[in-house]
Amino acid sequence: MSAVTDAVPTVAPGGFLGQSVRDSLVVAKRNLIRMSRIPEMVIFGLIQPIMFVVLFSYVFGGSMNIGGSTESSTYREFLMAGIFAQTVTFATAGAGAGIADDMHKGLIDRFRSLPMARGAVLTGRTLADLVQTALTLLVLAVVALLVGWRTHTSVGEVLGAFGLLLLAGYAFTWIGALIGLSVRTPEAATSGGLIWLFPVTFVSNAFVDSSRMTPWLQHVADWNPFSATVQACRELFGNPGVSPSDAWPMQHPVWASLIYSVLIIVIFRTLAVRKYRSATA
Repeated sequence: MSAVTDAVPTVAPGGFLGQSVRDSLVVAKRNLIRMSRIPEMVIFGLIQPIMFVVLFSYVFGGSMNIGGSTESSTYREFLMAGIFAQTVTFATAGAGAGIADDMHKGLIDRFRSLPMARGAVLTGRTLADLVQTALTLLVLAVVALLVGWRTHTSVGEVLGAFGLLLLAGYAFTWIGALIGLSVRTPEAATSGGLIWLFPVTFVSNAFVDSSRMTPWLQHVADWNPFSATVQACRELFGNPGVSPSDAWPMQHPVWASLIYSVLIIVIFRTLAVRKYRSATA
């Protein structure tokens, strides 16, 4: 009968912060190598958002009224910020399943026995997921251009929009990390990572104008962190947006998106690292 004990981290040159960064990059590299050896993980991750783009563009495009226009091209430009945001947030399920799988196989216990920074395992995993999300966004942007999506602002603003998307995606992967540490199997982590994402993404301004919702539902949608990121991207892309709202996140979507993302990272990283320590103790 054996027990896993906490190894005392050896302080490397640069102190604990330097060691934490190095350990996190090592774990991130390990996960990226693993992803490259299982290409179907990346391929299946690309298929779903591409299907959403095609289905929403051509099935619903002609029946949506955006800013008084029912043109399909107008809806496609309105839609894409929502699809981009949905894609980065759905990475939550993959992050949770990956961590749950590592827990199930005992890999986390082996990491814990090494003299490494405690938060490095989770940080490395979320960084690897961020790289995969960036690749998915790149492919999705190409597909969006093919179906008629266009931007009408400067290159800097477009890059800023994608930066907000990646930050939001990274924030949501910490929610996935907490879920992955809180369940017993990867299957449960996948289900737990998706079940709450559907109301978050659909009770928002991603696919419809929130001003057309009932008043109480519009209020929820306007203060939804997901909606702030979508609205910020529409502004930065120069794409059609929702009708004006008095809600602060809709009046200042870029700042709201930044604040929401940072708060989510701070709160859920703290909770995930604490759960990691207690779950493997």
